[in-house]
Amino acid sequence: MIAFPNCKINLGLNILHKRNDGYHDLETVFYPLMLCDATEVVEMPRQTNIRQRSLVQLSTSGEAIDGVPEENLCIKAYSQLKNKFPQLPPVLMHLHKSIPPGSGLGGGSSDAAFTLRLLNDKFQLGLTIEQLLDQALLLGSDCPFFIVNKPCFATGRGEFLERVTVDLSAYKIVLVIPPVHIKTAEAFSSVNPTLPSESIKEIIKQPIETWAQKLKNDFEQSVFTRYPEIGNIKDQLYKAGAIYSSLSGSGSAAYGIFRGDDTPDLSFGPRYVLKELIGKSQ
Repeated sequence: MIAFPNCKINLGLNILHKRNDGYHDLETVFYPLMLCDATEVVEMPRQTNIRQRSLVQLSTSGEAIDGVPEENLCIKAYSQLKNKFPQLPPVLMHLHKSIPPGSGLGGGSSDAAFTLRLLNDKFQLGLTIEQLLDQALLLGSDCPFFIVNKPCFATGRGEFLERVTVDLSAYKIVLVIPPVHIKTAEAFSSVNPTLPSESIKEIIKQPIETWAQKLKNDFEQSVFTRYPEIGNIKDQLYKAGAIYSSLSGSGSAAYGIFRGDDTPDLSFGPRYVLKELIGKSQ
C-alpha cells in the first residue's frame, strides 16, 4: 500500500509565550500543499532470513535524512501501533523523500502521520480519526495536522486544531528551499515571545492583499539575521511580484503567493530547490 505524504506552509506564526514544560504556545494557520513524499508499506515475507527479520525494516531514497534509522518517525509510528496492537505483523517500509528535511514544511511529521494512516488502513486496525490524532500527537506537535490535512488554525504547541476557510486555489505558490537545514530547537531559542495585537485567525479572513502588512512569522527576525540568504529569498519573491511572502515554520523554506496567471522570474543558486504549486489544498 502506498501513500503520498504532503507538505504544509504556515500562514503566519506567532510565538506567544514559553511554558513551564519547555515548550512554547503558538498560533498559526497550517495550509497543506501538494509537494509530496512517498511511503510504501508491505507485510514482510515470512521466508525472510531469521537473522534479517525484525519487526520493521525501512529503506529510503531521494533527499538525505539525518539521524539513525531507529529514530525515524515512520519506524516510531509503527512501534507505537505495535505496542497497542500486538497482532500487527512485521513490515517492510520504503520512504522516498522529496520534501527537504529541516525546511519548515513538515515533511517528517507528514511521513509519520501518513504511516499511522497506512498501517491503520492496511491492517484494518479500526482506529478512529480521534484515536489517530492521539497517536499522532505522541509522535510530534505538527503530526496531528496531517491526520486532518485541511487548512487549520493551530494553537497550543500546534496540536489544537480548528478548521478554517482559506482558499488559495486561484493563486500560485512558489516554494524556495535553500541548502540550509534549520533545527527547530535552535530557532525557538532565539525567539522572544510576544502577544500580537491581532490574532492570525482574524487576519486570514481579510483580503490577501493586506497580509503583507499584518501577517507575520516570529521566526523571521532571528532566522534572517543568522541566515541572510533566506531573507534575500523573501525579498526576491516580493520583487518578482508576490502578493505575500513569508518563511514557513522555522525555515529554511520561504514561499511567495502569486496571482495564478503570473510567471515570476526567479533565479537562485544551483543547490536551491524551486517549486511552483497550485494553491489548492487537498
